[in-house]
Amino acid sequence: MTPAASLTFIVRPIPPFRLDLTVWALRRRERNAVDRWDGVTYRRVVTAGGRATEMAVRQAGSPAEPRLIVTATPAPRTRPGRAHLRSVVECTLGARVDLAEWYRLAERNPQLRMLAEQFRGLKPPRFPTIFEALVNAVACQQLSLEVGLELLNRVAVVSGPRRGSASAPHYGFPTARNMAVIEPSKYQAIGFSRQKVRALLALANGVAARVIDPESLSREDDATVCSRLLALRGVGRWSAEYVMLRGLGRLHVFPGDDVGAQKRLARWLGRPAPLDYAGVRAAVAGWQPYAGLVYFHLLLDGLSSAGALESTPDTLWRAPERRTTS
Repeated sequence: MTPAASLTFIVRPIPPFRLDLTVWALRRRERNAVDRWDGVTYRRVVTAGGRATEMAVRQAGSPAEPRLIVTATPAPRTRPGRAHLRSVVECTLGARVDLAEWYRLAERNPQLRMLAEQFRGLKPPRFPTIFEALVNAVACQQLSLEVGLELLNRVAVVSGPRRGSASAPHYGFPTARNMAVIEPSKYQAIGFSRQKVRALLALANGVAARVIDPESLSREDDATVCSRLLALRGVGRWSAEYVMLRGLGRLHVFPGDDVGAQKRLARWLGRPAPLDYAGVRAAVAGWQPYAGLVYFHLLLDGLSSAGALESTPDTLWRAPERRTTS
């Protein structure tokens, strides 16, 4: 059998950039089977040009002079498909986000400076679509992150695009159309409550029928975004702020109802107890417009303290580069 033709191209992030830190902020836990990381290469199955392709991303060059070598197998057939794939890489990994002002802000604050230097090169990750951000929010509501991610892994198996072999399949995140055709009983069988199933299918059916257009939210101001998100079934304040940060890339948003983030923030500030929503807002007010970036840094701080972040050897950044086509 002839192997599928691949496409290789280069993405040049705005420095500083570290793929390992950014991928961990994206995937959140090791059990995430959609966003895969082996310590060197980030992999995800996406739909580009009408068919499933698996993209593999590795970093060449130092954080100060980064280059991402992206290989997609099979190659998208069309130019729009190839452009979409590049857009997914740049959006998901925050490659075009310039954080020069963040580093200047951190330099003036000793506490922020330590955090920024510890995770220098982290870029704010985003889900490739706002639909995916919404499904993540619904799945993880009122559950531990580990349980929520397991539910999302099962959704990918049930309705997502697939690459790999029959014995070792890799699943990507489904489109709204693919989710909408799955019977409610199947979602319940993989662990979703009836309430969550109703919310997920209302969203998927609405997007598939073009009655709901989450992607148009990127053009709206915060108040309009919040209003439209809260009008969706199953979306509350935490979900709305989560989508604003992880789906829309609004870095001033720190999800104030996020219990894990409340605990990490309080611990980092030396507070004896977790903060409530008002306490979070007061605590992050002086870090605007980068409160959401602090959220990502504290997520990595928690993962680092738990021993989840593997160290990246300096030799990785000095690895020889292959010649590729851009």
